[in-house]
Amino acid sequence: MAVLQHELTLGEAADLLSRALPGHRVEILQGRLTVTPPPDGSHALSLTKVCRAFERAGIGGSGAEWAQSLGLWLPTLPEDFAIPDLSILDEDFRDAHVTKNYYAPNVFRLVVEVTSSNWSDDLGPKVECYAQAGIPAYLVADRKHDEVLLYTDPADGKYPDPVRYKRGQSVPVPESVGVSLELSVDTLLDGDD
Repeated sequence: MAVLQHELTLGEAADLLSRALPGHRVEILQGRLTVTPPPDGSHALSLTKVCRAFERAGIGGSGAEWAQSLGLWLPTLPEDFAIPDLSILDEDFRDAHVTKNYYAPNVFRLVVEVTSSNWSDDLGPKVECYAQAGIPAYLVADRKHDEVLLYTDPADGKYPDPVRYKRGQSVPVPESVGVSLELSVDTLLDGDD
């Protein structure tokens, strides 16, 4: 008896992995399937405190919203998508639904990543993918190298060199986000005040 085998597409493999590994982040970046384990406590706490800072800055009345772990459709390759740790988006972002749980990049104002074991993805492929998608600002809390990088204003699918921030400094949120806010490097890296 012959057995028919079906070769999975990357998208199908990503769906299977998402179901098999609850709590893990499954993404396709530049045609490469990546899986990241659940965040540690400092990672989670830094995102919580950043969200609170955006609330205190009045994001609710600014025409923008924040969302954690929202799918971002990437125009780099047909099945590419990312799931940023935190996104600041137009408040009507749901009108920009592309497929599955992914939204068009034009509604994303700022994407924030806090590095984990997959730090090289946040500092390599995601920089390239987010620039090609036209994301106006990309903030990386690089816990591996103990600094925060801010990429802004992509042109021709590339970000200029990032502005680097060290401990004890604050990162000004770009005006294009819609709120006036400075984020503590220490909070971004550790989740501490």
